Amino acid sequence: MSVLTQTEIEQRLLGLPEWEYYDNAIHAEFEFENFKDCFSAMSRMAFECEALNHHPEWTNEYNVLKITLTTHDAGGVTDKDFKLALAIEHIVEEDEE
Repeated sequence: MSVLTQTEIEQRLLGLPEWEYYDNAIHAEFEFENFKDCFSAMSRMAFECEALNHHPEWTNEYNVLKITLTTHDAGGVTDKDFKLALAIEHIVEEDEE
């Protein structure tokens, strides 16, 4: 899998306003109503991670989830990171409804 250029990354981020590109990765932070809702979303995300065989770096503090995506094997951001970011966005959007 090939690493995306900065221009390609910036273009794709236009459709993912919660995400930013820095330090050779894409990053997002999501705030939930409470810890239970945050952890529930993380559990659903875990299934997507397994399905895509791609696992984020993430931290959870009470109701805040911080996620970093990069493809370590490729040495940067790839299509795989954006596929997972989109899946994560769908899960977060479901929680907001």
